[in-house]
Amino acid sequence: QVELVESGGGLVQAGGSLRLSCATSESNFVIRAMGWYRQAPGKQREFVASLTRGGIINYADALKGRFTISRDNAKNTVYLQMNSLKPEDTAVYYCAATRSEIFTTPTINYWGKGTLVTVSS
Repeated sequence: QVELVESGGGLVQAGGSLRLSCATSESNFVIRAMGWYRQAPGKQREFVASLTRGGIINYADALKGRFTISRDNAKNTVYLQMNSLKPEDTAVYYCAATRSEIFTTPTINYWGKGTLVTVSS
């Protein structure tokens, strides 16, 4: 069973930055894509960003330019750098991984427990 462990959440003022980390217990041989979702209070979980083993990156349109996903293969870790944070970015951020090349909700095989990001105005 693949384990995903998120870290880096916290409280930040609007305009600030945070970097989330997601460490996996499994090598990239099994996982073909990793990424992030988020769920704000009272809202559905939504896609944030993804990164395939082949280096293909996708972002939610509304987050392009502020969020950056990256990885460290040696550490089996994926990062989400979040800049110019806004109060509406407040959410629980979930790391996700799939054995598929396609990173969408139906193909997600593994979920982290989430890390809370709170952006104050």
